[in-house]
Amino acid sequence: MKLTIGVTGHRDLVEDERPALESRVRHHVDYLTKTFPDLELELLTALAEGADRLVASVAVELGIPIIAVLPLAPVDYERDFESPESLAEFRYLLSQAGQTIQLPDVAGHAQNNRDNQYAQLGVFISNHCEVLLALWDGKTSAALGGTADVVHYHVTGVMEGYEGDLSPARLLADNENDLVHHIVCSRDRPGGSPAEGLLPLETAWFSSRNNGERTAEMPEGYRLQLRRMERFVRDWQEKQSVIRTQSSSLLTGKPDFEMPSGVQQTDSLFQAADGLAVHYQQRVNSSLRAIHILAVMMGLVFLVYSEFDGPGYMLLAFLGLFSAGVIIHIIGNAHEWHRKYLDYRILAEGLRVQLYWNLSGVVDTESAGFAYDNFLQTQDVDLGWIRHVMRQASMSRARGQAPDQAWVKWVIDEWVGEKEKGRGQLAYYSRKQLHNTSRFRRTQMLGNLCLWAGIALAILLYALGTDGDGEQRRTLLVLMGVLPLIAGIWDAYSHKKAEKELIKQYGFMSRVFGKARALLDNSADISFQRQVLKALGQAALDEGAEWLLMHRERPLEHGRL
Repeated sequence: MKLTIGVTGHRDLVEDERPALESRVRHHVDYLTKTFPDLELELLTALAEGADRLVASVAVELGIPIIAVLPLAPVDYERDFESPESLAEFRYLLSQAGQTIQLPDVAGHAQNNRDNQYAQLGVFISNHCEVLLALWDGKTSAALGGTADVVHYHVTGVMEGYEGDLSPARLLADNENDLVHHIVCSRDRPGGSPAEGLLPLETAWFSSRNNGERTAEMPEGYRLQLRRMERFVRDWQEKQSVIRTQSSSLLTGKPDFEMPSGVQQTDSLFQAADGLAVHYQQRVNSSLRAIHILAVMMGLVFLVYSEFDGPGYMLLAFLGLFSAGVIIHIIGNAHEWHRKYLDYRILAEGLRVQLYWNLSGVVDTESAGFAYDNFLQTQDVDLGWIRHVMRQASMSRARGQAPDQAWVKWVIDEWVGEKEKGRGQLAYYSRKQLHNTSRFRRTQMLGNLCLWAGIALAILLYALGTDGDGEQRRTLLVLMGVLPLIAGIWDAYSHKKAEKELIKQYGFMSRVFGKARALLDNSADISFQRQVLKALGQAALDEGAEWLLMHRERPLEHGRL
């Protein structure tokens, strides 16, 4: 898993500042390396003259992988580099890049098409990095796709004058990839000093939050989301055997067609997230059952102690049961079982959609933007690490190259599937709806049985009056108290697992996939089928976000049954 640094900066740096700028870049890299040791750094750069190449040269020196993003075909792009020395430097750094991405042509008027290509370049780098490193004088500029424009877009999601694809969802959302590390620089031109209030070579972090406040350290919210991405990497490394046991590839039984780029990486990420989600789900469910069983036992001990004048050690037993529940709660919180289960599950479902969209050609092959930029964007910023992982898988997708149309049928069969054959998500949601409905009915039946049994015992005790044996009477009193307690705790357990809500959710998704299957079966138009698959994927992403919110309201707790 990578931590991607995107670069934007001026071409006309002041030569006297270069050594100090290189030192600031090294310090920035060193800070990220030490703060997030489990995340491998990579650099996203256009290798333009000036700032881009300064940072790229430092990256080569430090052994940091480079991804070169070219706004134009290399031959056309090289026209921007007039001197032989500049051209040689570009070709050398391009040869050092581990991956080269050439962006597709952007529709636009002939006179501003080149500007649009550079604007698209800035959008791409902004959309696909976790940290934007800006060697910038801090001044605004009217140049489309210039450094000021890219920084402004990174923070606000707006680039005025750009005729390519921009994300409407990003305009109002609390975005997670708006973090900028600013190294102030001068420009080698008249009036090239930095903006008022800024000094050459000073550094600061800022984002759209807190009115763009500049800080010496990375803001804690962004550090948290990168740490969570780092924990995912650590869990992936430490639990390889668990992942192999609990998950399998989405590409099992795939046809012998040419595989679109990026699919294998997405599948590997899916297997890791899916296997870890199952693992932590088991931990959460076991803890949940244990805490509720302990609650029943505490109630039983208390009633026996109070009705039978039990010995003092029963109080110790009561405290011991309570302590056991507290220990389970502390261990679960310390290891983040609940948070990891939810995050990894929603990541796996997002990657599932991403993989099938890529295979079937749903994603616009000409788009330079982040194809899933509205997924979880209205949720807390600490979920941003999930989108960072999806963004990395998206970056390796080939642009301008549509996959074989034959993949569409395979995706329909594997993803949508058929209820009768037990395949795909249609069969999964139908099966889960029936299973949860049956389990919820059992919960209601057993809860009502315990409740009414307790009431029946109360009636029996009233009917007996003072006649019955004292020992028998106390036993009945204990049972009268324990049975409703069991009913209540059973209902609380059902509520914690959101069984009732899940029945509705599974039923809704079963109907969505069923309708999609009917539409797909009744049309042979590939374009229409892709539209259906895109709508279906969006519905799955929306359902995943709702599922996440529902379960986040039901954390693993002790003492609030």
